[in-house]
Amino acid sequence: MTTRFLLNGEPCAVESSPTRTLLDWLREDARLTGTKEGCNEGDCGACTVMVTEADGTSRALNACILFLPQLEGRAVRTVEGIAGPDGTLHPVQQAMVDLHGSQCGFCTPGFITSMATAHKNGATDHEDQLAGNLCRCTGYAPILRACQAAASAPVPDHLNADASALASPPFLVPEISQGESAGRGTASPRPAPAGPTKTPFQPTSSDELAGWYVDHPNATLVAGATDVGLWVTKQHRDLGQMAFLNQCADLKGITTGPDTIRFGAMTSVTDVLATMKTHHKSFAEMLRRYGSVQVRNAATIGGNIANGSPIGDSPPALIALGATLHLRRGDMRRDLPLEDFFIDYGKQDRAAGEFVEAVSIPVQPDTLRVYKLSKRFDQDISAVCGAFNLTVMDGAVTAARIAFGGMAGTPKRATAVEQALLGQTATEETAFAALEAFAQDFAPLTDMRASSDYRMNSAQNMLVRYMAEMSGRNVSVLEVRP
Repeated sequence: MTTRFLLNGEPCAVESSPTRTLLDWLREDARLTGTKEGCNEGDCGACTVMVTEADGTSRALNACILFLPQLEGRAVRTVEGIAGPDGTLHPVQQAMVDLHGSQCGFCTPGFITSMATAHKNGATDHEDQLAGNLCRCTGYAPILRACQAAASAPVPDHLNADASALASPPFLVPEISQGESAGRGTASPRPAPAGPTKTPFQPTSSDELAGWYVDHPNATLVAGATDVGLWVTKQHRDLGQMAFLNQCADLKGITTGPDTIRFGAMTSVTDVLATMKTHHKSFAEMLRRYGSVQVRNAATIGGNIANGSPIGDSPPALIALGATLHLRRGDMRRDLPLEDFFIDYGKQDRAAGEFVEAVSIPVQPDTLRVYKLSKRFDQDISAVCGAFNLTVMDGAVTAARIAFGGMAGTPKRATAVEQALLGQTATEETAFAALEAFAQDFAPLTDMRASSDYRMNSAQNMLVRYMAEMSGRNVSVLEVRP
């Protein structure tokens, strides 16, 4: 298939397998080898590129798990295209030189593209912006100083020009083929690598997707590819018939009404986080730890739900908030409580040809707390993720919604624990008295992340922590106070 995009300001049309990653194409075909391969799973940031939409939005993404068809109609900047056309260094590049931010240099291209993207967006939370870029020789202090030094410099004109070019179609010349224009790299045309033979579908609306998916119910739907990408790079799976959903604008976005907040399935975790900062800060903080900026920029709320992982971090919080899942098959739509979607490990209540269209939560007071336990604080899979949402009136618990990830084969609600709390005073003593009810809800497994006993004890401790926090006590594991 042919994918058309801008690469370092120049039109590019690539004929390739739909499961070819941008990283492989950049290094092997475009000969732009500044973008490095480190982990090949979106964890180290060595392959970071800047991707810009026609509306001017620029985001840092991991090229190693970004399939070429996802770039249709977008603009890509690699490290070779961050400096100006005349070779003038970008402010972050100059700052890295001046402040000695690079040693071996392997990680530096990814840092530069992440820093340039954050600079373009005016983001000054430098530690968060670079949390997805690993460095093991320079250390982060001089890199962070470089971010700070460049923060007030103007954005170079050539980086703003990408959006203007995209907004003025046709921005591509049909005759341009792979290898003829690759920014600052050159390559000889090569045949498309071997891969799935069926042409992937790229719908531009949910209506198009619905009609097609009924006829192709076994197809693989690709949203952000932060999970599906690893099926290719790590498991070397043939994905068969595919549909890329990034052109479905009506599946993106957040609608906040007086009673509900609705998230389109293709809404990025980055955008969900921004909204949750206003409504449920603990949920937002968990999403900040969910993955790097690059991962959050690609990952979608619908994908995190639809893959049915027992350790997906958004479902426990959404279940605790009373979320409703909106599904569609053809012209038929149905709604169900999110906790009912997960039936068993690897099995969801989703018919053939049915897809997640949106998820919504009721507007409510912020009594939600989400506790994520993982071996690494940031960017790690949860051993246990607990979400607690209690309603207290006159000192007594009148409503309770508690859900966990990592405690069963699916994200699961703790109904026995909830019943043990209802009608009781909202105190730590009540939490301790309810701990025995956990055994009625869960029989967690032992695996490489945690033992069964550890998971059970941790989940129980989270309930005690919630009661302590809601009573006004400081429970942050990141703070030490007398």
